[in-house]
Amino acid sequence: MHITKPTNSQDDLSLAYTPGVAEPVLAIVENPENAFRYTAKGNLVAVITNGTAVLGLGNVGPLASKPVMEGKAVLFKRFADIDVFDIEVDAVDPQAFIATTKRISPTFGGINLEDIKAPECFEIEQALIEQLNIPVFHDDQHGTAIVVAAGLLNALDLQHKKLSNVRIVCIGAGAAGIASMRLLVAMGALKENITLLDTQGVIHTGREDLNPYKFAFASTTSKRTLEDAMVDADVFIGVAKPDLLNADLLRLMAPNPVIFALSNPDPEIRPEIAHQFRDDLIIATGRSDYPNQVNNVLCFPYIFRGALDVRATCINRAMQIAAVESIRKLVLEPVPQVVKDNYPGVTNWEYGPEYIIPKPIDPRLRERVSLAVAKAAIASGVSRAELP
Repeated sequence: MHITKPTNSQDDLSLAYTPGVAEPVLAIVENPENAFRYTAKGNLVAVITNGTAVLGLGNVGPLASKPVMEGKAVLFKRFADIDVFDIEVDAVDPQAFIATTKRISPTFGGINLEDIKAPECFEIEQALIEQLNIPVFHDDQHGTAIVVAAGLLNALDLQHKKLSNVRIVCIGAGAAGIASMRLLVAMGALKENITLLDTQGVIHTGREDLNPYKFAFASTTSKRTLEDAMVDADVFIGVAKPDLLNADLLRLMAPNPVIFALSNPDPEIRPEIAHQFRDDLIIATGRSDYPNQVNNVLCFPYIFRGALDVRATCINRAMQIAAVESIRKLVLEPVPQVVKDNYPGVTNWEYGPEYIIPKPIDPRLRERVSLAVAKAAIASGVSRAELP
């Protein structure tokens, strides 16, 4: 952030602080919405964590999570010109974290939850959505889900398949996996066509160790292993750990499969290996050195930009789906030269198996995704202001 108003003279200082500052204070007392007019609240987001699930490093604690939160702040500013305070909370207990976030919420126009382990992250987000009147967004859940959905819809289109018909295997039943399955169901996937797995295998109705979030996707099935699940599967989504896929498992899948191997930095299977065994697949990873990178930066800055621009009270499903559709449609248009210049090693810029999702540096994302999200907020009745 930087100073946006003059502070060079005594008059400037009198207006900026005392006695001039009393006027906006009284205006906000009269109408709390004036805080968006007279303060930085409307462009300020808290990136807040307790450090219990940082990247692939696990529970490193709040202090060690600070570099990641500061990095997130840079991305917000770089891609959407949103100011951020990173806040690391020493609170493993969900209720303590909720209470802390609620108490500091008047400062902010939005809350971005980050790197909080499952299943506590679901409880924390839902409670804050219910208790606050500003957008609350857990990026590890919904940011991942939105970008997965955008890329998957395009990949299925190229493979001549429909979301409503495909059989989906998802390994990894934490925040990203469960949120991705929820969003895909909201967009037309059939829950009975989804097989979700965790470290114990297939999540089925006979298990007694399931939390409510996993149980919502429990299958009535005799399948127990990843090998069982992969038979005739159309889609594999991995948000788990490296090297879970091999040639034998790939060969079990249906013709023209789609692989999202999103474990980072090492995916469930590397693209060059997958292509050795199947020449009919489309594969995406979380890495920038392969085609089709699934990267949350395609989404979260613009979700908040759109929400803040119309003072949305939340980020609802309609806004998330609007983001999905606007992201996926960009690959159907000619790619700006500035994007090509930033990826000199890429030669194929046509919509196809190696270009199913935009690059993070694409400048069109800010305008298109933010506007789509803002319009969806207005249409769904959660905005408090018109588009600027």
